[in-house]
Amino acid sequence: MATGTKTNANGSARSRHGDASETREVVRDFKKAVNMTPSRLVHWLETDDSRAVGFKGGGTGESVGHRSGRRIVRLLGKSQDDLTSGDIAHMRKVVGYVHRHMAQRPEGDVRDTAWRHSLMNWGHDPLHKA
Repeated sequence: MATGTKTNANGSARSRHGDASETREVVRDFKKAVNMTPSRLVHWLETDDSRAVGFKGGGTGESVGHRSGRRIVRLLGKSQDDLTSGDIAHMRKVVGYVHRHMAQRPEGDVRDTAWRHSLMNWGHDPLHKA
């Protein structure tokens, strides 16, 4: 059995942060939503366009999406066995964000839009061809 996995009373596998199959599903959905490589995301997060978009909580500091992007880079480097419950929760948040914002795609060329730049902070480039 994988490290960090236990068997509960009915014999099904549970990881340290929930049902193992649920964790696998979250990780799978996260990997589908995040279509930028860690190196591409790191490079993007260093740009002025990346820093210019997103909710900053009323301050002038780092946006929520930019901070999320830095965490996504770390998550992409972790093995599934090393994920914490906080990591899984953030992965869910990323998936939700990407799905909601993809449903709000503006018309026309989105190449240089705040909409695309915000999604890229969350690890998803809507212009990326799979």
